[in-house]
Amino acid sequence: MVAGSAADRVTTDDEDQPRTAFATALRSAIATSGLSLDRIQARLLTRGASVSVTALSYWQSGKRQPERQSSLSAVRVLEEVLAIPAGSLLSLLPPPRPRGASSRRSRATTEQPLTFPLEALQALLEKVGAPNALEQHHQLKLVGLHDLCEIAEDGGQRAVTARAVFQAGADGQDRWLLVYAQGDPEAGPPALNTLRNCHVGRAEVDDEHGLTVAELLFDRPIDRGETHLIEYSLTNPGPPYPECRNTHYREFRRPVREYLLEVRFDPGTVPAKCWQYSRQGTSPLDRKELKPDQGNGVHAVALDFGPGVFGIDWEY
Repeated sequence: MVAGSAADRVTTDDEDQPRTAFATALRSAIATSGLSLDRIQARLLTRGASVSVTALSYWQSGKRQPERQSSLSAVRVLEEVLAIPAGSLLSLLPPPRPRGASSRRSRATTEQPLTFPLEALQALLEKVGAPNALEQHHQLKLVGLHDLCEIAEDGGQRAVTARAVFQAGADGQDRWLLVYAQGDPEAGPPALNTLRNCHVGRAEVDDEHGLTVAELLFDRPIDRGETHLIEYSLTNPGPPYPECRNTHYREFRRPVREYLLEVRFDPGTVPAKCWQYSRQGTSPLDRKELKPDQGNGVHAVALDFGPGVFGIDWEY
């Protein structure tokens, strides 16, 4: 099962040339300045621009390019830090892609919802000692799951708290494998904290794709027919908080009896419209409008759902 927010930017062939031009110009400016990425990050921070060293590295290598509004603002400051003409880097970036609801839904609810290459996930699974996790028959059934996604004042994702209940189909079940896709890899991976009845075992992160794979080890093994409840959270630093492309979803590779998804908004950023959406197999996309409650949140419930994708998206 994969949890996450909608896909990060995928560069098309038409954008390869401007992306390469931006990376080349940035590498040249950094080399001329004689500054390390650590020093550049520190100087950006003193000017009120927060950019990770990892993001700077990706920008100059061409693996990623600035797209968030906060990142574009940081590029303006970066031009100042590197003592190059204003606009000399920004002018090399392609126009921002559309942010409307239609473009967002086409990314969030396609038949292939994964926001990263499968080979990237497979590489992490091998590192945590679970190379066959995608194909093997599991003896641990997910009975119920409750996700609470908290949206910050700037519209980014502050945190996700999850409460899961499992039932063992065989004796000695002692762990669950978490796969989480960060919708904004520029921001870096979230902090994984265990809250109840489990602790983190082996964990691996793919910074390029914003992907985290971690073992959640139960406090005690459970035997056939027993149930076990765990709770954990994924927390992002900010502000600015990572962009979530106005959506949160779970991709279920196996059926779940009950899934409750709750999205809670900061009072200053309650959206104009919200929807729940789902797709199972090749069936048509199912959508339903949701109304925010008095606590500035919306929720949706899926019963006997999966395999498939279930989520909530919104627009301001």
